[in-house]
Amino acid sequence: MLSSAATATATSVSARSGDILCGFLRRKTVAPFRFAQHQQVYCNSLRPSFVAVRAMSESQTALKSQPQSSASSGKKQALISLSDKKDLATLGNGLQELGYTIVSTGGTASTLENAGVSVTKVETLTHFPEMLDGRVKTLHPNIHGGILARRDVEHHMEALNEHGIGTFDVVVVNLYPFYEKVTAPGGISFEDGIENIDIGGPAMIRAAAKNHKDVLIVVDSEDYQAVLEYLKGGQTDQQFRRKLAWKAFQHVAAYDSAVSEWLWKQTEGKEKFPPSFTVPLELKSSLRYGENPHQKAAFYVDKSLAEVNAGGIATAIQHHGKEMSYNNYLDADAAWNCVSEFEHPTCVVVKHTNPCGVASRDDILEAYRLAVKADPVSAFGGIVAFNVEVDEVLARELREFRSPTDGETRMFYEIVVAPKYTAKGLEVLKGKSKTLRILEAKKNDQGKLSLRQVGGGWLAQDSDDITPEDISFKSVSDKTPTESELADAKFAWLCVKHVKSNAIVIAKNNCMLGMGSGQPNRVESLRLAFKKAGEEAKGAALASDAFFPFAWKDAVEEACEKGIGAIAEPGGSIRDQDAIDCCNKYGVSLLFTNVRHFRH
Repeated sequence: MLSSAATATATSVSARSGDILCGFLRRKTVAPFRFAQHQQVYCNSLRPSFVAVRAMSESQTALKSQPQSSASSGKKQALISLSDKKDLATLGNGLQELGYTIVSTGGTASTLENAGVSVTKVETLTHFPEMLDGRVKTLHPNIHGGILARRDVEHHMEALNEHGIGTFDVVVVNLYPFYEKVTAPGGISFEDGIENIDIGGPAMIRAAAKNHKDVLIVVDSEDYQAVLEYLKGGQTDQQFRRKLAWKAFQHVAAYDSAVSEWLWKQTEGKEKFPPSFTVPLELKSSLRYGENPHQKAAFYVDKSLAEVNAGGIATAIQHHGKEMSYNNYLDADAAWNCVSEFEHPTCVVVKHTNPCGVASRDDILEAYRLAVKADPVSAFGGIVAFNVEVDEVLARELREFRSPTDGETRMFYEIVVAPKYTAKGLEVLKGKSKTLRILEAKKNDQGKLSLRQVGGGWLAQDSDDITPEDISFKSVSDKTPTESELADAKFAWLCVKHVKSNAIVIAKNNCMLGMGSGQPNRVESLRLAFKKAGEEAKGAALASDAFFPFAWKDAVEEACEKGIGAIAEPGGSIRDQDAIDCCNKYGVSLLFTNVRHFRH
């Protein structure tokens, strides 16, 4: 699109429009421009550009008297333009020692010169200074022609020689720190965000990556040494070049993803689900295998702006133990999400992503013992999570606690996860086992987008952040629950939210007594929960993740006959009245929450 910038320089217009402007200077004809607006804009906008075109023509004529370009002279050139200047001096000196002429921009050029590297400024090649507050630096045929020209295509090289354009053999670019700017504490204004969107950088990266057969593109300082070794050895390995090109396009794709995500959040509607979006993922580790040994696996961190400082297992610090496995991540995530829901000091024990023990107490040692006691068989080899700091006393309890089943077997765990550890607590816990994985995690922020893959697509939904304080537990039975029964019902309801459907949890005095999970019918889940709770179920509260489709001679009546004190369920069945009548017959309190908690 031709704009007011054309009055300052026809060259920058041509770079933005995608048409070659320098070609017509010798033919004395005006090449067509591309327009997104009406033809009248073409007529009104073109006239002022002739002065700039004439000036450019004179400068191009002057190029004839300049020394031959690197296109034919064999001079090696490297173009360097960096925002992150880490290890720049090492790279610059290394390239110079290999005989490369360094072409650079602004602050990058100054840094190189301060490191003793000779630098040719970009404006020496473009014959234009940086302009428009730095928006236009490298968008010029003398730059992009030297990057994009194919060395094995004769007319490409002839065109470069005709216009005095030199080739670039190496292009080293990274981008404006947009990601860091828009995620900085306190935020950033819309105008500042826009100015931190890099234009020239991605253009150079994409150009060099496209022409990677002839141009090495480098976007990561971690690759500097490998690139210098490659050049020093005069290697011709195309796989190395392709890998750098892949990394370059991935770098730009992730950058554009961040810009797109940020801009979507600036729109007036602020809808949760955009028409399309990209999730940038960064490899954190290769895993030994997936869910099973025959499946290959890896773990990626979500680099979306929404995940910056948003907590979760993905960004947890591992202080000790074996490397995390695929299943370890799933279980640790389930345990951490569950324990983070509770306000009071709480311990959660998880096995195969289901909480098999949950307890809240002012004394975290007691909470830990009760959580294990709920199902000690399942707890063995499980994951233990706390929502409070692990100190030396708690660490010793974790290290020495014996199984309630026999009082002798020392409990074994795969993972312990907590928000923090004292130095002594960490030291003691490390002594439990060389393999015990010790994680330090930050609580997940609310309002996250939850994604789940299905064949050929993804499901997206809000995270389930509802707590008992957000809803009403409406008594629909003749018997009104006591204060303790209501508290038990709320605790059970918060636990059942994290159990796989069909889910039933029985709880009393802020402690899970038993749970049933993952059964195709609710009656079987209920029976499993009562089997684990035993006699302690009498007078306790029961929570169901969904309504009971039947009551008489079914789950509701079975629960009442076993002495349950209160039942909390969403309601919504066409047979709700049967459930109410059944509870009235047995003198059980029935609470409707109007909130379902399916978990698949």
